Amino acid sequence: MDDEPLARLALQAAVERLGHEWTAADDGEAGWRRFVEDEPDVLITDLLMPRLDGLELCRRVRTHAATHQGYTYVILTTVLGDREDVARGMEAGADDYLVKPVEPFDLQMRLVAARRVTDLHRELARFRTELSTLAHTDPLTRLGNRLALEEDLKALDARGRRYGRGYCLAMCDIDRFKAYNDSLGHHAGDEALRAVADNIKRELRAGDGVYRYGGEEFLIVLPEQTLETARIAAERVRSSVERLGIPHAAVPEGVVTLSVGISAYRPGDGGTIRELLEQADAALYRAKAAGRNRVALYDQAEAAAG
Repeated sequence: MDDEPLARLALQAAVERLGHEWTAADDGEAGWRRFVEDEPDVLITDLLMPRLDGLELCRRVRTHAATHQGYTYVILTTVLGDREDVARGMEAGADDYLVKPVEPFDLQMRLVAARRVTDLHRELARFRTELSTLAHTDPLTRLGNRLALEEDLKALDARGRRYGRGYCLAMCDIDRFKAYNDSLGHHAGDEALRAVADNIKRELRAGDGVYRYGGEEFLIVLPEQTLETARIAAERVRSSVERLGIPHAAVPEGVVTLSVGISAYRPGDGGTIRELLEQADAALYRAKAAGRNRVALYDQAEAAAG
């Protein structure tokens, strides 16, 4: 970015000879628009430009980086020899500077350093993404964990209340799982948990979420569902788990089964997320008390009467 045509053309030619792709702008505002569109690895900008100078451009680039992935290495170019101007540029967010007219060798060295820095930032971004994924994933089932559930459910609840959209929660529990572990061992129990988790995930829509809630419990989040439509989805999950045919001598069916309790947020409800979770858990208790391997709905009227 440079408002002097000759200086801009000289830089373009030098960058191209060094084997890099480039795009150019003749003032700071045009350059900023190009930057947002292209998100380049390196930005070479004049310090003094009309409409938007290099200092303000550096500040905008660093503010932009706070909400976007990737890192742009910023090099200031200036004819000014005052060290204070260079210091102000570095404080504004520049990584390095070049004195005009720019020497090709000096530019080449700056671009070598830029490649190292931007590559390092890409690696750091990848590691941060991997760490975030690990922090939000249950290591056994590879489902979302309680932290992921808390964050996703808060976001869903906020959208539901803002835009008047309902959703349902389905609390699932493997029937008599302690007896399964006691008779077959924890390794078999882990295998059963993984198989059930994979099966639940396969049976859900792309927009639904499933999380390991704890132990042998899973929570299914069903956006924009009513109790009745959620019941259909939960019945599909329950029956598919039974069809897996995982042997389990401690239940009447002789195979691993699932009990499910469902609660619903309806637009206009004043209940909290915690209350919805408690209602799903209460419905799950009803399913267990009624004989297990079934789906029960939370009935607000019945709960109020009781």
